[in-house]
Amino acid sequence: MSMPRGPTFSAYVGLDWADAKHDFCLQPGDAGEREFGRFVHKPDQIDAWARGLKERFGGTIAVALELTKGPIVYALQKYDFIVLFPVNPSMLAKYREAFHPSHAKDDPTDAELALDLMLRYPEQCVPLHPQSVAMRTLGHLVEHRRRLVDDRKRTTNRLVDALKQCFPQVLDWFERRDTLVFCDFLTRWPTLTQVKHARTATLEGFFHDHNVRRPHLIAERVDGIRHAMPLTEDIAVIQSYRLLTLALVDQLRVTLQAIARFDQEIAAIAPTLPDYSLFNTLPGSGPILTPRLQTAFGEQRERFQNAGQLQRYSGVAPVTQRSGKKSWVHWRWQCPIFVRQTFVEWAAQTINKSFWAGAFYRQQRAKGSSHQVAVRALAFKWIRIVHRCWQTRTPYDESRYLMALQLRGSPLVARLPAKTT
Repeated sequence: MSMPRGPTFSAYVGLDWADAKHDFCLQPGDAGEREFGRFVHKPDQIDAWARGLKERFGGTIAVALELTKGPIVYALQKYDFIVLFPVNPSMLAKYREAFHPSHAKDDPTDAELALDLMLRYPEQCVPLHPQSVAMRTLGHLVEHRRRLVDDRKRTTNRLVDALKQCFPQVLDWFERRDTLVFCDFLTRWPTLTQVKHARTATLEGFFHDHNVRRPHLIAERVDGIRHAMPLTEDIAVIQSYRLLTLALVDQLRVTLQAIARFDQEIAAIAPTLPDYSLFNTLPGSGPILTPRLQTAFGEQRERFQNAGQLQRYSGVAPVTQRSGKKSWVHWRWQCPIFVRQTFVEWAAQTINKSFWAGAFYRQQRAKGSSHQVAVRALAFKWIRIVHRCWQTRTPYDESRYLMALQLRGSPLVARLPAKTT
């Protein structure tokens, strides 16, 4: 049986995690008989299990599991005598299927299979090396913020739908609905009847208090309120949707305030990391995407020794399947979705901020690619460029890259204005 390369371990453990309990398969470092066991997912039980291994085997213990983050990972990372080896869940599923074509699944069996993969295919199991506290904190913050943004979008969509049922005019008065001024307006006047009863001076004062200073905009809104016609006079509809509107407004306000707090914390941490200036100078990065790009690349440059590794890891690199005369290209299904979103969303921001990026996007669209396909292709190219800058710690220089494209005779710079050269 193969053993992991590098340092040897006093014991090897395969762990199948769950919400309430964890099954494990243990093999001593001298390749003795395997043991199976289980412990409950409680801090004291996890601690007792880990310290029991240390007392029994001493030295360093290797643990293979299907996670790179999560409660059990965070719990085990605090022990300096445990080295975690993340196993790709898809690889483990295929490995299980090879021995159990019936698709039978059992937690102890999965624990043993994870142990097998770590021992037999060490090149496929890379030990988990946590990054610095600041980088890990920033990573959690930007990911949590993105989820809050998704919550904001869902709540706003529900709120717009509710208003369309009985108070659609307010949607014309406010172009943006995911703002505190919109929330405050609906909290004070959740129905058309209530806002029509408000005095003109009260309405003007409300807009002034919310930094709406343009007289013509205030006049248009007040005039629209005075001349608005009710969509319905059904009390059953108005009353029920009034309560729903107030509930959704409360949710939206809390989400907006939470996003603002995350923005403040991210803005305080991101500039303290060494590569901040490198990512902050990229076209279209800005205060939101700069920290996300920082965490996507990380600070361990040995992790992605070439751009292709990062392109595949992030899911931006497409997958080609060939069988006989058939060929099928599709995007990667197994990848960290948030990382892929980061690269694709940033690439979209560069279309009108980078000359060559805009030219490349238009070139792809001219070939018949959809917007999403063209943006993913642009992200693919950007990763290769930024990876080089990241490895050499050299800030991206648009003019320098355009000159390199010209020397290669790239069609992307065929219409390059003379002043940019």
